[in-house]
Amino acid sequence: MNHVGRKGRLFVVVSMLLLVLAGCSGKPYLSALTPQGENGEMLYDLMMLTTVLMTIVTLVVVLIFIYVATKFRRTKQKENMIPKQVEGSHKLEITWTVIPIIILLIIAVPTVSATFKLDPKQIDIPEDAIHVNVTGKLYWWEFEYPDEKIITSQDLVIPAGERVYLSLIAGDVKHSFWVPALAGKIDVNTDNENEMWIHAYNEGVYYGKCTELCGPSHALMDFKVKVLSKEDYNKWLADMQKPTEVPADATAKAGQEVFAKSCIGCHAVDSNDPRPAPARLAPNLSNFADRERVAGIKELTPENVHAWIADPEAMKPGNKMSNTYKLNPDEIEAVTQYLLTLSKEAK
Repeated sequence: MNHVGRKGRLFVVVSMLLLVLAGCSGKPYLSALTPQGENGEMLYDLMMLTTVLMTIVTLVVVLIFIYVATKFRRTKQKENMIPKQVEGSHKLEITWTVIPIIILLIIAVPTVSATFKLDPKQIDIPEDAIHVNVTGKLYWWEFEYPDEKIITSQDLVIPAGERVYLSLIAGDVKHSFWVPALAGKIDVNTDNENEMWIHAYNEGVYYGKCTELCGPSHALMDFKVKVLSKEDYNKWLADMQKPTEVPADATAKAGQEVFAKSCIGCHAVDSNDPRPAPARLAPNLSNFADRERVAGIKELTPENVHAWIADPEAMKPGNKMSNTYKLNPDEIEAVTQYLLTLSKEAK
């Protein structure tokens, strides 16, 4: 009865584990097993290669184990039998030395090749290539397009079918940049720039994460890569370069005044922000209303924007916006309405 109980408990534990794991891919394209770009495919192929090889090795070991356990099992008839001794066998020693070397070579050659292909310093970069400076901060991402003089945050916008070259650095503590469907992880350090490139095949939205434990809201340091057609990407660039419009709504106008007194020291509402990188203390909000998320994690709705302004600590613990201003409910509502007018998309 106890034996059945143990089996039942084991079944429950395994079932619960599978249920938890089933929820690990809640966001589309947040998986390295669904590659949607050149980098992602290279890494996926390497994973599949090593997985197949290790599966073969495991099967061979299991089959040898079963064979030996069956053939040389102890019985009354073989109780006094001593198996043939193979100590010092050159044939066996050569076999179990050469086979691992062959396996390592099969893995090492494509791995080294991919490493060089993924390193921007080892390839010729076209003169007209797109360059983006990426800065990781607590707990958000800034994306600067130096050639176009555009700064935005949380959404990295790139064209489909082109390599985009990234220079990455951290503005406070160490972070790590990862878009599972498009590219591998890369450290984002405070004292030196790292470089990588990404290439998305198809239009769509691809989710990214910070994968370096950086503080209480590390798990909430999300961002998106929005891949557009070349035509739509050029239109986005043109729209982002337009000046920010003055709101027509009276409440939004009042919110703009409050924003100018309480928020403008950290946030910018113009994508052409002339301030140096260390002075850009908070996300650029020039196209805030065009984004899909508030604080990178909540659906962009008036209610969520209001909640974020009213109590940012409750939404993202440890963020640098908490306790830096005091607004009454009317001011919070006014700022909410103002932020929802910050759009670069043509109406």
